[in-house]
Amino acid sequence: MTMLVDSLFRYPVKGLTAEPLKAADLEAGRAIAWDRAFALAQGDCGFDPAAPAWRPKAEFLCLARDPEAVRLDCRFDDAAGLLTLIAPDGAAIDASPLTEAGRSQLGTFIAAALPGSMRGTPRFRHVSGHSFSDHRNQVISLIGLASLRALEAAAGAQRHPLRFRANLYFDGAEPWAELGWVGRTLAIGDARLRVTARIDRCAATSINPETRARDANPVKDLMTHFGHVDCGIYAEVLAPGRIAPGDTIILLS
Repeated sequence: MTMLVDSLFRYPVKGLTAEPLKAADLEAGRAIAWDRAFALAQGDCGFDPAAPAWRPKAEFLCLARDPEAVRLDCRFDDAAGLLTLIAPDGAAIDASPLTEAGRSQLGTFIAAALPGSMRGTPRFRHVSGHSFSDHRNQVISLIGLASLRALEAAAGAQRHPLRFRANLYFDGAEPWAELGWVGRTLAIGDARLRVTARIDRCAATSINPETRARDANPVKDLMTHFGHVDCGIYAEVLAPGRIAPGDTIILLS
């Protein structure tokens, strides 16, 4: 069966809502443009913008530790350089996350919208070229829809794909086939991606992105029915290229 890209997403602010993409121009060694480009660093976060390096997700506003973050909507207009945030009470802000003044406004807004999730004095962060990924390197995350259907069948209930916050969802593979692709290369048009790791899942997947409620335990379901907590894979971009829904995915060497 032919494997096809089903949908593409980016998550401009770590822990906040997804944005669907019509296409993505991949660059070697980089995440999808503007994916996890911004993050709210908690007051106890060790991130240093002068020397940006990976830090554990728990040091930032993240769904695994701060489930209330699911109630905050965001969208990023990269052409205008403006980030829009909408609080649970309907309050909204448009500000530039690319300027110090804008980041200060955005951090203040999030702290006021989600006071129970704040630790110390949070700071809204952006460093050009840095991605606040859960992974130490800049990667693309992929999930086979057949694997999610297998999980739904085992759990006896629907599980919205965006619980798993992948960049790329694809169809046409056997359930869980992608977990065996570590070390192999994928071709999507001109782009080439090398699969580097399986993705082990956390409590963030318990949150339904539609109802915004904790209503399931996919981690437990994975372990109970499949003997692991992995769902999806990470891949690094080896060769650049534009990818889009409908594109064919070819498994190479």
